Amino acid sequence: MRIFLAGDYRTGSGPANVTKEYIGHLPKGTLFQKMRNKAARVPEIVFKTLMADIVIYSGYSKQNIIGLKLARRLKRPSAYLMHGCVEHENRINREEDPEMTRVERSTIELADKVYAVSASFEKWLKDFYPEHADKFDHVTNGIDISLMCGREGASYRDPFGIISIGGGMPRKKIVNICRAIESLHNKAIKLTVLGAKGADSDEINAFPFVENKGLISHDEAMELLSASALFIQDSCFESFGLAPLEALMRGCAVLISKEAGLLEYFGETEPGDLIEDCDDITEIADKINILLDSSNNRRLIASLDTDDAGWDARADELREKLYEQVKISGK
Repeated sequence: MRIFLAGDYRTGSGPANVTKEYIGHLPKGTLFQKMRNKAARVPEIVFKTLMADIVIYSGYSKQNIIGLKLARRLKRPSAYLMHGCVEHENRINREEDPEMTRVERSTIELADKVYAVSASFEKWLKDFYPEHADKFDHVTNGIDISLMCGREGASYRDPFGIISIGGGMPRKKIVNICRAIESLHNKAIKLTVLGAKGADSDEINAFPFVENKGLISHDEAMELLSASALFIQDSCFESFGLAPLEALMRGCAVLISKEAGLLEYFGETEPGDLIEDCDDITEIADKINILLDSSNNRRLIASLDTDDAGWDARADELREKLYEQVKISGK
């Protein structure tokens, strides 16, 4: 079976990093996109679709519609690896875009199968798009276990250093983290925020204990995680959520929204590890206090199923599911 995996793997975004990992771990001979020029992509898609037994498009892109229509015409089974829901996330982030919604819905309609990046996200998608419920399945994202190397990180870890990733996106609820820290009246606490500017950025930046680094490289982010005591993710919607795992592997305690799809990798969590209500400032503040005093890092690391979470295992699962599609199609 020859796979054509199409999608961005260069920009360093979450979906691009996942695509890059699959390219590195799927069988030798897997085809992927090399052309950066938009005009050159179409003939490349045609050529590689003809060469492939199955095509899979990873991440939101307008090119998905062209590629999936072509796959139908050429009678190639197809799949869409769905990293998040653009329609829903844009609505939360107060950036609704009818054209992006149209493209995403068309992609789902054209693909033979849609693979969510976690089991909880699959369930959510079936509820959100009931007309396509029979198309949805999942292949949970993997973890780069090598991040554990050097997890003790920097020579100094600020015992009151808190970090969160998501910039000004309202979906990440970093404003609520700020309000929780403010309520603690602890002047030693500093909050580092990473990520692109968004609708909540001005309010976040108004808190005196915030240092907003904006968009930085992955290596810089890893250094900052290694120097922080606690990572907080308070998202109201999170299809997977790699950042808390990266923080954990760099030695941070972590406080994670119960909405995160990544939680399926943990054998066991305790109430103090999870944010039950992402808008409950008192809950967040109380759990910050506990985790700054007593880290959950080693306990959560020990509960991770690292064999199943590695990219070799995830790529094997994706390959097996694509193979089943090819068998069913009779190609």
